[in-house]
Amino acid sequence: MLGDRHVILAIDSATSSSSTPDLTPSEKHTSGSSNCVTGSLQVAWEHRGQVDALVNCYSKKNKVCTGSGNPAIEGWGSEMEDADQNGEVNTSELIGGIGRELAISCLLRLPRSYYYDVACVNRSFYSLVRYGELYRLRREAQIVEQMIYCSCNVLEWDGFDLCRQRWFSIPSMPPIECFTLADKESLAVGTNILVFGRRVEAHVVLRYSLLTNSWTTGEMMNTPRCLFGSASFGEKAIVAGGIGENGTLSSAELYDSEMQTWTTLPNMNRARQMCSGFFMDGKFYVIGGKAERHNEILSCAEEFDLENGTWRLIPDMARGLNGGSGAPPLVAVVNNELYAADYASKEVRKYDKENNAWITLGSLPGRYTSVHGWGLAFRSCGDMLIVIGGMSVGGSGVIEICSWVPNNGLPDWKIIGTRHSGSFVYNCAVMSC
Repeated sequence: MLGDRHVILAIDSATSSSSTPDLTPSEKHTSGSSNCVTGSLQVAWEHRGQVDALVNCYSKKNKVCTGSGNPAIEGWGSEMEDADQNGEVNTSELIGGIGRELAISCLLRLPRSYYYDVACVNRSFYSLVRYGELYRLRREAQIVEQMIYCSCNVLEWDGFDLCRQRWFSIPSMPPIECFTLADKESLAVGTNILVFGRRVEAHVVLRYSLLTNSWTTGEMMNTPRCLFGSASFGEKAIVAGGIGENGTLSSAELYDSEMQTWTTLPNMNRARQMCSGFFMDGKFYVIGGKAERHNEILSCAEEFDLENGTWRLIPDMARGLNGGSGAPPLVAVVNNELYAADYASKEVRKYDKENNAWITLGSLPGRYTSVHGWGLAFRSCGDMLIVIGGMSVGGSGVIEICSWVPNNGLPDWKIIGTRHSGSFVYNCAVMSC
């Protein structure tokens, strides 16, 4: 789209220096024109190593201003709700002088934590963000960022912006009884977070939308389940195994977050519950868990080929990993390499694909509260491994995020985020879009 030009984007506004992500809506929209994003968006592009131009963009048409930079803005301004009644994106007027194509290319490379500010520039920007067009174009351009969402208190979620390295809050979940308990599962897919729970009489799914910053009722699986393995890739996700109405399951389903539909996939070779899922080398894997009879702990894994629609059993892939008697295996994939957190020995391991074996790399951060692995999150974020744990400090709970970029050396964990919250991580999801 841009040939050999490299796009550089900078936002020079009060949002970049904000350290309080929890302003009220009234505080967000009263900062005045001097604090508007419209006077602060600067776009430059570099051609063969030289900066050719710097375009300052000022819009006099906007009616909504913000200086908070808070991803939890509610509504983004009622004046713009009539921007596109049919949900169609209007991109005819973006940034005058540089053209529609280059303007959108610049926005694609802007950190998405700024999109709520961008939505306040004008109706065209609002439409691009509100109806998800920018996120679709980012997927096509293979531009991906991660944001971490975790729940350490009943019904509450905290988010962590890796780009700005700061915390933010999203609205609390509706007070449905089954979600007031710790026994629930979560999955981030596309611009949504799905949270699964079970009432006495039925299962229930809640869906958080990044586009609307709100919770709604989500679509139920064809075969409702809990304690399943799952993973996402782009706007799609796969769930497999778990416990259904009639016991342990071997079935699997594909979820499309844009269509909000579930499609039944071929069954696995083994029924299993309390298992984990991940994508590696373009294929979906389910690892560990318990079998249907006698609480047998499974050391095998299964690989699903999305192109052929077939499952392949891999013996002993989970041998030596925690699971069965505690939390499902804590696994994460970075650059198509599989890692696991051993919560008993507090070690991090790497999977040797050639020899079907696990190699111990070093220690995990070891001061977090967990019960047989429950309460500890182990995730991948881009090229980083992430450990999220809670602890009690001075009588109150603290949640901490540690990161490490895997290399040939010993694990060197860096603390990148700390927040007063609960002391136990009940759910964690990483949104990549």
